[in-house]
Amino acid sequence: ENLPVESVVLRVRATDADTGSNGRVSYTFGSVPEAVRALFTIDSKSGELRTAGPLDFEEKSKYIFGLEARDGGGLTDHCEVQIEITDENDNAPEITILSLSSPVPEDAPVGTVVALLKVRDRDSGENGQVSCELSGEAPLSIVASSGGSYKRPELVLAKALDREEAAFHELVLRASDGGDPARTGTARIRVTVLDANDNAPVFSQAEYTVRVPEDVPVGFTLVTVTATDADEGLNGNVKYS
Repeated sequence: ENLPVESVVLRVRATDADTGSNGRVSYTFGSVPEAVRALFTIDSKSGELRTAGPLDFEEKSKYIFGLEARDGGGLTDHCEVQIEITDENDNAPEITILSLSSPVPEDAPVGTVVALLKVRDRDSGENGQVSCELSGEAPLSIVASSGGSYKRPELVLAKALDREEAAFHELVLRASDGGDPARTGTARIRVTVLDANDNAPVFSQAEYTVRVPEDVPVGFTLVTVTATDADEGLNGNVKYS
């Protein structure tokens, strides 16, 4: 595939034992679809078959059609031509996020599936074989599907989450094919961490000592204590009793 237009694909040759115009051979297509005529031309004199349009292995990998040789007296012969298109690494892997569980609870267990993915490369053979890797520091990993294939990989928790350390994780998934040189496709994934009430309130001081006069009036503020909670939302609201 990807041959330049007007490239010679093959040359056919027919002989005729007659002389003069009766022995002069010309070449034409037999009864062939318009799709073939759009992609190939035949030189009536030389028998050279050339490309007339772009060949795409992913669209069609083989063409079978007939050619006709005709002499000046109207006698004909026919042959069948089979053209097999070889694959070139002209397609990069495409990544599709089928499902994404975000936000992920902070206390989700290791091994939780966060995203289901699909990776497709339209090329064949080694050119269509893909591998995946994650870039970015995150407690997540990419896992191949059964059989070691990365056509349907999963994004899973590799270690425990800590929202207080990182409220979200941004990753770049890179898929590379087996071509030489390889082609790559990327997808950005953002995973938000949902807070869990995993932190207790902490006083600003472990001990408060206050000296109070004996005649202090009722309702007088003796001391103000403060406590903070690293959790967010209602989990981080502190009440005193």
